Order: sequence, then structure tokens, then C-alpha cells
Amino acid sequence: MRFLHHPPPRDDFPSRTALSVSPGAAPQPERSETPRPSAAPPVPDGMPEPRPYGHLGPEDGACLMETASLLGAGPFTDSPRGTDPALAALARSVNDSVGDRARVALRPLAADLADARPADRGFAPRLIADVLHAAREAAPAARGLAAREARCRARARRVSASPGGRTAAARDTVWWRGPGRHHLEHALRVLLRAPDAERRLVAVLHDAVGAARRATAGGAGPVASENPPRPSSPSATVG
Repeated sequence: MRFLHHPPPRDDFPSRTALSVSPGAAPQPERSETPRPSAAPPVPDGMPEPRPYGHLGPEDGACLMETASLLGAGPFTDSPRGTDPALAALARSVNDSVGDRARVALRPLAADLADARPADRGFAPRLIADVLHAAREAAPAARGLAAREARCRARARRVSASPGGRTAAARDTVWWRGPGRHHLEHALRVLLRAPDAERRLVAVLHDAVGAARRATAGGAGPVASENPPRPSSPSATVG
């Protein structure tokens, strides 16, 4: 199951979209709330229309990460080099699972996502741990989330204190493509089943982009919170 990647472009995008989940999963609830405003710079005029999924070119519209690739002056892609792969995967998933109104409101985040690849090796596992924490808040009875979060935080602490280099980068890539991606997919499945899934997903993405922005501006070092904000707190309320 690879719902962190976009399916092929289509000509008949529905007004509401959802990530692919396993057969028998609960249907997506109606979502009408809008996300909280972003502190990111505004997206310039002339950018493609915000759309779900991936696209062959900007004339067909653009997902959040494709807009970020244009702002980064790179090739048109949903996986730009300037964005941490785990953060890009989260942004793609949120973009594709929220309604049209929320997707448009997320657009200003593209400016920060265009340059969001912190040097800290612990950023990706800590980001995924934060998403798992949000999933625990949404479904306290869900099994395995606490253990997954603990493993991600342990890895974040370990690699943050380790030197970089080619070998380290290769190991980080292997971790992300294996257990890291699996942990993120599991957390997103849980969040998608929440009655207020859209609000929670938007809050998680805003927190992740904010952590990346602070880390990119401040250099290496721990970036995402060891005790992330509760999605149900007033600061995470949308609309």
C-alpha cells in the first residue's frame, strides 16, 4: 500500500478526496472546517489551481508539493529536492485527503515547503513521531501507536547526536523507505478515521511545516517537539 504517492492524474477530480486505505476501512466523514491561517509568505499570483493528486504539468493544476516545486525554481514535481521526503509525503497526503476549501487555504504553506530540508538527521523520525502522537490523541484505544512513537523518538535522539556523511544519509534513506514510511502511513490511517479528520490533518501539517521552518532557519539540532501540541487544543483549532 503506497498511498503516500500520488495516483496518476485524472480529468474528473472529485470535490472531496481521501487517501487510499485498506479494504473494509471506515468511510471518510464529511469535513467542512477550514484550516488555521499560515504564517508563510503568500503564494505569487499566476500559480496553478490547487488540486488533489499529481499532474503532468501546471496547466492541469498542482498539488501542494507541486506548487512548492515551482516556488523553488526546480522541475515540476511532487517530490522537490528542497523538501524533506517525510514532510513532502505528509503534505501530499494531507493535500489529497482534505476538501477543496481546506486545500486552497493550505496553499500558502507551499512557500515554506519549497525550502524545508533541515540538516538535522533527527527531523524525519521526530516528525513521524509527532504524527503518531496526533493519531494517539485521535484514537487513544488504537493499538501499537505508543510503541511506534517511542521507536521514532528513540531514533531521532540517536541520529541527531550522530555525524552525517554518505553512509549516514544512505541509512536514513533506508529507514525512511522502510519503517519510517510504514509508521507514517499507519498514523495517517488512524487520523483519517477520526470524525474531525480534516481539522487534525491540517493541524499536523501546520505543526510539521513550522518545525521545518524553525529548523531550516536555525541550522541543525532538534526541531520537532518531544511533546507535540494536542490536535484538539485551541491552538490547533481550524476555521
